[in-house]
Order: sequence, then structure tokens, then C-alpha cells
Amino acid sequence: MSLPLKGVRIITVESFGAGPYGSMFLADLGAEVIKLEDPSSGGDASRSMGPHFLGENSDSQYFQTFNRNKKSLGINLKDPAGQEILHKLVARSDAVLNNLRGDLPEKLGLDYESLKQANAQIVCAHISAYGRDNSRKERPGYDYLMQAETGFMSVTGEPDGPPTRMGLSIVDFITGLTGATGLLAAVLGAKESGRGCDVDTCLFDVALHQLTYPGIWYLNEGTKTGRMPRSAHPSVAPVQLFKTSDGWIMIMCMKEKFWISLLEIMNLRDLAIDPRFESSDKRHENMKELTAVLDPEFSRSTTTQWVEKLGSDIPAAPVYDIAEALDNPFLQENGMLENIPHPNRPDFRMQANPLKINGKRLPGKISSTLGEDTISILETLGFNTEQIQTLQGDGVVKAASDEA
Repeated sequence: MSLPLKGVRIITVESFGAGPYGSMFLADLGAEVIKLEDPSSGGDASRSMGPHFLGENSDSQYFQTFNRNKKSLGINLKDPAGQEILHKLVARSDAVLNNLRGDLPEKLGLDYESLKQANAQIVCAHISAYGRDNSRKERPGYDYLMQAETGFMSVTGEPDGPPTRMGLSIVDFITGLTGATGLLAAVLGAKESGRGCDVDTCLFDVALHQLTYPGIWYLNEGTKTGRMPRSAHPSVAPVQLFKTSDGWIMIMCMKEKFWISLLEIMNLRDLAIDPRFESSDKRHENMKELTAVLDPEFSRSTTTQWVEKLGSDIPAAPVYDIAEALDNPFLQENGMLENIPHPNRPDFRMQANPLKINGKRLPGKISSTLGEDTISILETLGFNTEQIQTLQGDGVVKAASDEA
């Protein structure tokens, strides 16, 4: 497959979720992504995050989740010799991405001001917790904190429950993709102008931006959107969970035609002229009564039976746990699961990248071990064997073959 980012080189200083998730998309799309990892700290902190590891003293499944198709250069950026290597690498690269605390990129020389002498076109992308230009730049921050402060937890869960976070670190992932989008746009701009730049985003800003229409409603109308029963939509009905005989089903009548079709299939045509349910606004106002009417009907059949009955006429989906979601036969049809062999686990499986190029899934390869590509990268930068050995002896760089 000819990948669109082939020939693009991106250097990353990253760990955990946001930065690695975004740069993984760039790597999957063909960019050469080189992770700079500090050997003294064991590299990307997620390499040691359990509970599941890929062989003794090896990397974790958590790490591989966010780092497929990437190379690894073990390097100490705090050493002047490490900075020299960085600048040589920058001279042959298109972008540098980090997801460090807001005050650290400048200290480690990862911003445009520090690197422009090595490459005037270099793009420096920064993903931090709160940004690099405000009173919170020195604060560490994580996804759950953003969900708490930006209102996510106030609209998640049942109305009578405590503030609840989303089950996955969605702020991390969206921030990573936001950073990757900014990086690509800036690289295109640099190729036209001949000048690179700093590109910033942060977890807090992205989370706040994701408040979307509930945020706009509050800013302009003072409307405070809160938790809705049955994970319902804040203004359209019926868009919510319903009980079936063996579980739950999500129904989304986002348009009037879906509501009418639902009544036809359920043989409840009289509800169309019921004053309580004659419009979406009325149905939303009388959601409790509507739920009481529809629950017994949905409870007559299983979730699977209802999905089959509703077919393509009604937007509906079964409510699965993670095991059911990944054992779904549809995944075999659409190719969203793939085998990516690991040296210690030939049958290692992952979710495929959700993008396709000309109808084909993007190819996946296991991420390099810590320092696996150190020697080959240094050789391409012009370092000879003796120089590389000196750098290894001085602790400036680490190769995978070095003793721990």
C-alpha cells in the first residue's frame, strides 16, 4: 500500500495516551515516527504499565496500544551530547511532537525557538495539560481531571448518581488527534512558506471545546444541561436506552420518520396521535411516561431479536460489554481486528486503525523495543561505530542490545 505520509519524519517525546495516540495515527499513515526515550527512566512510562506484559522484562500491552509502527531511540536529552544528536535529527525531520508538562518543552529545547537554527522549517507540536502560556503551565494533568473540571462528569451517568467519568480516556484521545491535525497543517504550511512554528493544544482546551452545543446553550441562553435518565438525548426523544427481555437496547429516533416507523414495527400506531407524544418536544417533556409505555413492549423480546426486527428502519444498537463488543461477528466482516505478531506473542491481536486508504486498512507493525533503532538512526546521522560506542559508554544513548 502507498501510504500518504511516506517520507515524513516526526520525532516524538511522549508517554501514556494523548501524544502517543495522535502520533500513532501519523505512523499508521506512513510517517516515520521516532520516539526519543530516556533510558534512565525506562523510556515511555507506559512500557511498564500492567497488568498485561508481552514477555518477561518486555513492554506492556498498554504500551503497544498506543505505539504501533514507531521506532525507538534511547537518548538523554539533558546531556549536551544528547542535544547535539537531537539537532542533527531535527535537521532531517519535518516535526517534533511532545506531550510534556507545559513548562518542560522550552527547558528541554523542544520548541521552535530552540530548534529553528537546526531546521527553519521544523514544526514543534506541543500537547500539554493546560498549555504553555498561562499560570497553570507547570501543573501536571490527566484525562480524568479534565472530565471533572470541564463539566463532562456532570452530564454522564444517571440523574440521581454521583458525578461520573466516561469509561475511556476520551479527552486524551481527542487531544492526541487534535495535536496531530495541527501538526500536519503546520507541516504543509512550512513546506509552502519555508518557516516552521510552534503548534499548541492541551487537554483542558480540547475538553472544553468538546462541550459543543451544551456549552453554546449555556453561554447564550443560560441553559444548564445535566444528566438524563437512560442516557437520553438532552432535547430529542425517544433517544435513550430501553429494557429488553435479556438486556438493553439503544434507540435513536433523531427524526420524526424514525418515530413513526418505530410505532409501525411495534404496532403502537395510536401513540402517534397521543397528545403526550405528538411531537419530539412533547415526547421529551413526557419522557418518563413514554418510557413506561415502551419498556413493557421492548421487554417482550431479546435485544438481538429487536435489532433484527428494527433492521435498517430504525437507528438502534445492542448494549454490549467489552467482551461482547470484541466478539461481535461484524468485526470479522469489517476487518477491525488484526493480528500483529510480537516476538514474545506471535498471536498478538489489536484493533485495526479505523482509517482506510482505497478500501484497505492501514498496515500495523509492533512498536520497537526501547532503543531498538538507536544504532541505525545514529548511523544515518553520520556517527561511526567508535562514536556510537563512546555515546553508549557515556550514557548519552542506549541501544536495545545494551545491558540494563
